[in-house]
Amino acid sequence: MMWKDKYRVGVKLIDQQHEELFRRVSDFTRTIRDEEDWDAKLDKVKETMLFMKEYVVEHFDEEEAYQAKIGYPEIEVHKSAHAKFKEGVNNYIKIFEDEGFSEEKIQEFGGRLMTWLIMHVGNMDQKIGEYVKTKEGLEQ
Repeated sequence: MMWKDKYRVGVKLIDQQHEELFRRVSDFTRTIRDEEDWDAKLDKVKETMLFMKEYVVEHFDEEEAYQAKIGYPEIEVHKSAHAKFKEGVNNYIKIFEDEGFSEEKIQEFGGRLMTWLIMHVGNMDQKIGEYVKTKEGLEQ
């Protein structure tokens, strides 16, 4: 899962953050699909969980602040999608804390991360860029 220009929103900060998210999720996906011993993969899995817990919150906050600044009309829908994703990540973190890091749950988590990222950035976030293009003088 590589970053592609079609995912570019046209807002520098958001695009930079999205590229980092794609890179991290891609690295994570490669790690869990690797033939390496499962126990050897756990450090990368834990690192990705921590990253998602912290960076995604930071990214969402900055993306939502930008939407508020430009008067983006779909901001509440966007906030709701972000809240559901954060809840999903936190649910997986709780599962991993309570039950341990099973290969099955980590594979499931990786699939959901990839799907959500592609769908959200490729659809919802594109609408931010489209809105910005219709408004003259908005910072991109």
